[in-house]
Amino acid sequence: MSFAIAGALEPSTRLLSRTGSRRYTSTGIVLCLTSSIFAPVHSIRTGSHSRLPTCPLNKDNCPAPVAGLRAFHSSSHDWSSTPQFSYHVAASYSAKGHKFNAGANLFTGDVFDASKSNITDLKVCKSLKDRRTRAKSGQDSFFFSQVGNTRSTAFGVADGVGGWVDSGVDPSDFSHGLCEYMACAARAWPHGAKTTSLHPKDLLQVGYDEVMEDKNILGGGSTACLAVAEPDSNVEVANLGDSGFMHLGLNAVRHFTQPQTHAFNTPYQLSKTPKRMQVQMAVFGGTASLSDPPKGSNVSHHQVRHGDVLVFATDGVWDNLSPQDALGIVSRNMVDLGAWVERDGALEVSPELHKLVQADSDRKANSSSLQAKLSTAIAKEAKETSLNIQRDGPFAKEVQKHYPNERWRGGKPDDIAALVVVVVQGTAS
Repeated sequence: MSFAIAGALEPSTRLLSRTGSRRYTSTGIVLCLTSSIFAPVHSIRTGSHSRLPTCPLNKDNCPAPVAGLRAFHSSSHDWSSTPQFSYHVAASYSAKGHKFNAGANLFTGDVFDASKSNITDLKVCKSLKDRRTRAKSGQDSFFFSQVGNTRSTAFGVADGVGGWVDSGVDPSDFSHGLCEYMACAARAWPHGAKTTSLHPKDLLQVGYDEVMEDKNILGGGSTACLAVAEPDSNVEVANLGDSGFMHLGLNAVRHFTQPQTHAFNTPYQLSKTPKRMQVQMAVFGGTASLSDPPKGSNVSHHQVRHGDVLVFATDGVWDNLSPQDALGIVSRNMVDLGAWVERDGALEVSPELHKLVQADSDRKANSSSLQAKLSTAIAKEAKETSLNIQRDGPFAKEVQKHYPNERWRGGKPDDIAALVVVVVQGTAS
C-alpha cells in the first residue's frame, strides 16, 4: 500500500516497479492511525562464555534454562504463574488472475513440537520442499515456524517484485525461496547461529544470503514483512518494502507499518541479478538493478495482549484495503464469531477464545478456526475489491490524486496473501 507525494524523487530508469508497466515519481508514505503505545523489546545477549541461546529475543523469556547460561534475574522466578502467550496463525491467498478459493487456498500453523530439530543444512531443508506443493499464491509467499524447540514463533509474508518479469525472471522463485529458507532457519535455531538472539532482521539476512547462494534461484526480487513472537508477549517486526503489518486490539488499530519506497510503486526490495544480466552490464554498461539490504528494513517492537489480532499482508491487500477497511473486517468477524463480546457498553475478550482458535487441539487448526476465518475474510474482501471497477481502493485514490491523467479507476488486481495471528494468553505449565 502506498501514499504518494508528487515529485519527491526521480527514480532511475532501472528501478523495478511493482507491475513493470507503470512508473511514477513519488515517494510512499502512510498515515498511521495510532502510534504504538508499548515499550520496546530489549535484546538480552549473553557473554562470550556461551554460544547456546535460550530464547530468540530475550534469554529470560523461556522457563527452560540452558546449561551454562546465567539467569537474568538474580532472584528465583516462579514461571508457573507467569502469563504466557501463544500465537495462532492462518494464511489465505489468491494468485492474480485466479478465482478466489477459500477452502483450497488456506494455510494453518503447525502445532508445537517439543523435539529438537534435526535440520543441520538449510539447503537440504529447502530442497525437501517440493515446488509443486507450494501455495498457489502467485508471486506472493508466506511462512510460519516455531523457533527451534522453544515456544517462540516466526512468521511473515514476502511479495515477489513483478517488474522482474520484464527481464525474463520469475520473481516467485525468489519470494517463495526466501520464505522457505527463513522457515528452515527458524526451526533449525540455534544451529549455526552467530549470536545469542534471533531477531527478524537477522532471519531475513539468513534467508537472503541463502537465496543469493542458491543456483536454482536465477534472480528476482521481493519485499518482506516478518516477525519473531515471544511467549512473554513481546513481538518484534521487520519490514522491508510495501508489504505491511497491522496490530489490532478490541476494535482499535494499535500500529500500522509505513511502507518503504524509492518512488511510487517502487518499493524497497531484496534482489538478485541473474549472471547473464551482470555480463551484459559489464560489457554494455547500464545501471544495476535496485537492491536494498536486509539491514535497511524498519524494525518495530510491540507488546501484545490477550485477544489481539496481527495482520501481515502483501501490497495486494494494502493497495485495495485501507487500514479502516481491515479494522472493520477484523472487528466485525471477531464480534460475529464471539471472540470479542460487548459488556456494559464496552468490548472485551471472550472467555471462549481458546476454543475458537482450537488452542487445546493436538492437531493443526482447520478452516472453522477463528484465525482461518479472519484471514479468509481479509483476503476475500481484498480480492473482490481488486476486481471491482466501481470501488476505488487506496492505490487508485493515490494515482488519481497525483497522476490524474492516468484515469485509474477501481481496484488493483494483484496476487494476494493475508497472514493473521490471534494472540491467546495462558499460564506456563
